[in-house]
Amino acid sequence: MVSIGRYIRNIQRSGIRKWMRDMMYIGDAKYGKCVGQDQFGNKYYENLDPADEVPGRHRWVDYAQHEYNATQVPAEWHAWVHHIRNRPPPEDTVMQNLSPPWKGPWVENLTGTRGAYKPYNTTAAKINPWEPKTIPRGSA
Repeated sequence: MVSIGRYIRNIQRSGIRKWMRDMMYIGDAKYGKCVGQDQFGNKYYENLDPADEVPGRHRWVDYAQHEYNATQVPAEWHAWVHHIRNRPPPEDTVMQNLSPPWKGPWVENLTGTRGAYKPYNTTAAKINPWEPKTIPRGSA
């Protein structure tokens, strides 16, 4: 349950402009410390004051794009947002040293878009569609 006092306090701290953006994107007036930003421009926030945030909802993402989904959050930031890691990736030495050298750059999941992966099929089809054979008129 959100209290009116918390709501007004967060509007005063963040300002009207950020409040309007937060209401459009996340549906809540939140205020916290920015702990980092990923390579895509997403910003990650945390508010540890128990009077301001409900426990378990004190970490959140401010997406850089208007059309966003959860696959736009890299794995290391996902672990921090979901409380798998205590420290954010810029401060966590374990996460910084964990990335193997053969790992490619992270890309979002493109399923359902034009950029989705479509495999090339080399096998013959089991069912072939019927193609009528046409004969020109008057030649029979």
